[in-house]
Amino acid sequence: MGIFHAGTNGEAAPGSAFDGGAFDGGAFDDDAFPNETASAKGGPLTGVVDWFGERLGEERDRWFLWTPVGLGCGVAGYFALPVEPSGWVGGVAITVMAVLAWAVRRWPVGLIAMLALLAMAVGFTAAQTRTALVTGPMLSSSLVSVTITGRVESIEPLPDGARFTLYDVSIDRLARDATPERVRLRLPDRLLPTPPVDAVVRLRARLSPSSGPEIPGAFDFQRWAFFDGIGASGFALSTPELVAAPPSTGWWWRLMVTVERLREHIFDRCKAALPEPEASMTAALLNGEQTSITQAVMNDMRASGLAHLLSVSGLHVTLVAGLVFGVLRAALALIESLALRWPIKKIAAMGGIVAAIGYLLVVGPQVPMLRSVLMTGLVMIAILVDRNALSIRVIAVTGMGVLLVMPEGMLGPSFQMSFGAVLALISAYEVLAPRFAAWNAEVGWFGRAFLYFFGLVLSSVIATLATMPFSLFHFQQVALYGVLSNMLAVPVTSFWVMPWGVMAYALMPMGWEQPALIAMGWGVSVVIWVAHITAELPGASLLAPAMPVSGLVAVVLGGLWLMLWRGRWRCWGVAPVLVGLLSPAWSASPDVLVSSDGKLQAVRAADGSLSLSNITTARFIATLWSRRDGMKSVSAAWPQAGRSADGRLACDALGCLYRKDERVVALIHDSMALAEDCSVADAVISLEPAPRCPAPLVIDRLSLRRNGAHALYLSPGGVRVESVRDRRGQRPWTVY
Repeated sequence: MGIFHAGTNGEAAPGSAFDGGAFDGGAFDDDAFPNETASAKGGPLTGVVDWFGERLGEERDRWFLWTPVGLGCGVAGYFALPVEPSGWVGGVAITVMAVLAWAVRRWPVGLIAMLALLAMAVGFTAAQTRTALVTGPMLSSSLVSVTITGRVESIEPLPDGARFTLYDVSIDRLARDATPERVRLRLPDRLLPTPPVDAVVRLRARLSPSSGPEIPGAFDFQRWAFFDGIGASGFALSTPELVAAPPSTGWWWRLMVTVERLREHIFDRCKAALPEPEASMTAALLNGEQTSITQAVMNDMRASGLAHLLSVSGLHVTLVAGLVFGVLRAALALIESLALRWPIKKIAAMGGIVAAIGYLLVVGPQVPMLRSVLMTGLVMIAILVDRNALSIRVIAVTGMGVLLVMPEGMLGPSFQMSFGAVLALISAYEVLAPRFAAWNAEVGWFGRAFLYFFGLVLSSVIATLATMPFSLFHFQQVALYGVLSNMLAVPVTSFWVMPWGVMAYALMPMGWEQPALIAMGWGVSVVIWVAHITAELPGASLLAPAMPVSGLVAVVLGGLWLMLWRGRWRCWGVAPVLVGLLSPAWSASPDVLVSSDGKLQAVRAADGSLSLSNITTARFIATLWSRRDGMKSVSAAWPQAGRSADGRLACDALGCLYRKDERVVALIHDSMALAEDCSVADAVISLEPAPRCPAPLVIDRLSLRRNGAHALYLSPGGVRVESVRDRRGQRPWTVY
């Protein structure tokens, strides 16, 4: 059954570290929950409460699974705030909730409520603490040409150059306390080669602040860069020059430098052994860097639903750790004296833990990797202590660990899709595994082979359904043939690509890795071929309008209710999941969009498509707007003069007027139009300052600089406006 063997029920053995602990028995005994006889004496509301209490009592062994949910709610609450809370808020909340929990410890319902609030307070504090630890200077305005000096921390190859990160940076004309600690620069082909890792270099570059969302609710790259320690990004204007400097110090830095050099070595070995695009994809599987993979291959992988194979995650960690575990155990079993006197299974489990941690260091601490290594480590620890290795409680403990260490990761697609898929698989196989075990015992080898491949198909279907809402929310895309492509590509990856990858790791220190890399490349070629063929099928991917945050919350809470409980009432979770999936259908789409610099604008045509002010510039923003609208491309540009085909937009040399639902929006290009348009328009958008414009709503250059990109919604009742600042607030990672 893929990663699940038939016969397991997904539960930890009694008394294990993950069996609920204090939640089993103790203060929560059967008498703590009223029975039906008692509830009959009260009214209907009392009966409902009592019935709910009885269901909770029946599920007491599952209460622990909601602890990471509470942590996640606290993390989400922190990031939803419009302003940064005072530093004492989290600690006080934890203290108050802990005291209240102790005070109501003899009242089960009250204790459960206080513990839930305590978990939320801990999650809130973890996010607040993480922010305080990474807070540093961020560039607030662009620098056209400056001299930068810094130590090379990492290098990422690109199809047309390279990208590298400088640490301990100094920038001319910029005060030390305003200088970012890290800067990420792109180096074009003409300025290659890249400097070595750990070298101190000097170069001229153009720097800009990390970009914020170009539409309210879109991915916040600025927040991601803040937590990654990147205070500015830009382009190199000169070849980096080596500067004499003392060697770096500190064991952690030296370890990171060693790992970066190992990644470079792996990439160079792959390039020497394989042609493109196999070389770049093979390197991505071995060192975690996807930046050198061409855009065409990446598009095929996404459209076919195979992008998760490139995102080094649970599958790869499981395979690496499992292969090391199996090979080491088999090798030790061949030595009779060791097999009889030593616990070779536990020794092999220790080898699996070391392999997982080593793989984490090589490919980098991404959220899926951190989740996978924690989960794999817990599975191996369960083997060491003679407990059931496969348990949904392992997912709960892993989730708690990731939320406490990297709480910001919860907001990204990697965390959501990774945990969503694994939780759905384990929850489903909790129900299905006993049936598979019974069937497996009754059939012959042909039946077992059929069950195995049926398990692969079923696992693909479950994982696809579990990750679909997150794909819709973050990428507005669903791969319709993902099950088909995964059926073909995952077995190749599992049984051919990754075993040869482990062999390449083992042979690389001796310089004998080329045969293993070539064999690995054959399997990678098959995966690329499957991705391309699947992506070319009619309707391979479905685009949909962006899902609102409320829709995602409904899907997540409904899905958790469905997967964490075991009684029939778990089916209640289906309703909010369906509501969340349908939420884009009744969510209002903006009628007017304005980029953060005002140079790109869009209006909604009568047929629902977007029409751009310019289709030759700002292609990234245009693509973002069209995808969030559920379209692959935008319609034609605005007319230079005259009216659009639907009559909504009328333009001349000074600007345009957009009309919808009896509302008028003036989109002004020349300040000479201000006097006339400000007197007739409900909203005015101007690239020049318009302090004296009497229109009800004015968005000028100063407003854009202060509040970022804007979205306007027109209705007979008026014009509603939402800016990026309205959605994000003013936080440590926001720069306007």
